[in-house]
Amino acid sequence: MSAGLPSFVSATPAGIMELMKRYHIPLKGAECVVVGRSNIVGRPVSILMSQKGVDATVTVVHSRTRDLAATVRRADIIIAAIGSPGFITADMVKEGAVVIDVGTTRVPAPETKAGWRLKGDVDFDNVAPKCAYITPVPGGVGPMTRVSLLLNTLKACKR
Repeated sequence: MSAGLPSFVSATPAGIMELMKRYHIPLKGAECVVVGRSNIVGRPVSILMSQKGVDATVTVVHSRTRDLAATVRRADIIIAAIGSPGFITADMVKEGAVVIDVGTTRVPAPETKAGWRLKGDVDFDNVAPKCAYITPVPGGVGPMTRVSLLLNTLKACKR
């Protein structure tokens, strides 16, 4: 994948790329900030976004990045995959940004039957009004991950 050769791509990054394609998000020259450096989401999506043909300019930040908010604020595209509910706040997002929330943390919710609910890495209610596009949690990246897993399974079967 890193070399741009045919390979199985991690399901969540593949799903994110498909979302970008389907919604015609302009990526060439876009400043993309990936918040999180995991081997499953952060690193692979940063590679995919920077590959030739996609041509986004990618910065990877994490919980130890100095002045993280200022870096994120410059982004045209924010991919939040840090695993900290509500980490990305409205003051970190510029007007018109595209925000992809990969976070899925269970938080207590006594009002629900299960006693918990999923919360993303983005403070959705306060960030959404500033965005051109934003993915909800649940229901945003998750379904795309499942589709990508099925596509990987189909590719494996064909090989």
